[in-house]
Amino acid sequence: MNFAFSDEQEQLREFVRSFLDDKSPEAAVREQMDTDQGFDRDVWNQMAEQMGLQALAIPEEYGGQGFGFVELIVVLEEMGRSLLCAPFFSSVVLSANTLLLSGDDEAKNAHLPGIAAGETIAALALTEENGRWDEAGVTARASQAGDGWTIDGTKSFVLDGHTADLLIVAARTPKGVSLFTVDPDSAGVTRTLLSTMDQTRKQAKIEFSATPATLIGSDGEGWGVIEKVLDLAAVALAAEQVGGAQKCLDMSVEYAKVRVQFGRPIGSFQAIKHKCADMLLEVESAKSAAYYAGWCAAEMNDELPQVASLAKSYCSEAYFHAAAENIQIHGGIGFTWEHPAHLYFKRAKSSELLFGDPTYHRELLAQRIGI
Repeated sequence: MNFAFSDEQEQLREFVRSFLDDKSPEAAVREQMDTDQGFDRDVWNQMAEQMGLQALAIPEEYGGQGFGFVELIVVLEEMGRSLLCAPFFSSVVLSANTLLLSGDDEAKNAHLPGIAAGETIAALALTEENGRWDEAGVTARASQAGDGWTIDGTKSFVLDGHTADLLIVAARTPKGVSLFTVDPDSAGVTRTLLSTMDQTRKQAKIEFSATPATLIGSDGEGWGVIEKVLDLAAVALAAEQVGGAQKCLDMSVEYAKVRVQFGRPIGSFQAIKHKCADMLLEVESAKSAAYYAGWCAAEMNDELPQVASLAKSYCSEAYFHAAAENIQIHGGIGFTWEHPAHLYFKRAKSSELLFGDPTYHRELLAQRIGI
């Protein structure tokens, strides 16, 4: 079986890389980091209108382009390489997939076309202040109120939750964890931007107090959907991590070629050679894990749960190690605010923890394969 990317997929990579080189250079990333919104609305609109990126993996019947998860990981890898500041992951990976997997045709028809067009920024409000990614971590409560529902509770670490036009909330009913859509402008919603280490990916705390909500799918069957979404998110994040790790390797090798010490390039020193060689091995291995996981996600086959945890744990460590070594190879300048190395280091650390750290995913993998 051939797991190489097709010519069309490689062409997609080239188009996306060219677009991001132009629209998400280091200067633009630093500019958006300093804003509360966290992204450039004009660039977001161009991504939708000119590139069709938000619509890429959404079925055509909902206004999308109908491509698969493999094309999506190609795009995410390039976004990770450029540290794109945009609510793409929250809207397209988390929210759109939650709606698609919910089986609720009414919800899909109501919200997916807006996400595909880039008109709706959506956020999945799952994790709470306990920081847990399992079913027991969901303690927010949903209660029936007449023909509808209301939600009480607090969600934290919500990606792009402060700017979202649509919130998809996991809350517990007497039947179990269920999913709801919430208008963020509804009564009882309080959104607070969190101060985080990685300012390239904004997070928010959202408080609900008797907030009106609309049930998605069946009452009590939300966790089965969320489990699948978290597996897809782990694969998507692994692809993004691969892009960042490759960029760190490229930066390190280029600097090792041009930095001269004791009359010779530092890349000729054995210690630097070993660092670069180890990084190359880990980055290529991470690519293999992420790409295979992307294929499993595209097929939605039985291997996905195991491979998702494997890819997430390995790619997290590979990216963090590459980002740390990138700083070491650059020496003194690598520790400064002016150099971009710290931006990748912070993204690597935050991504390592997002959706569960490597230890969590290894334990999950062990459970899933019956060890």
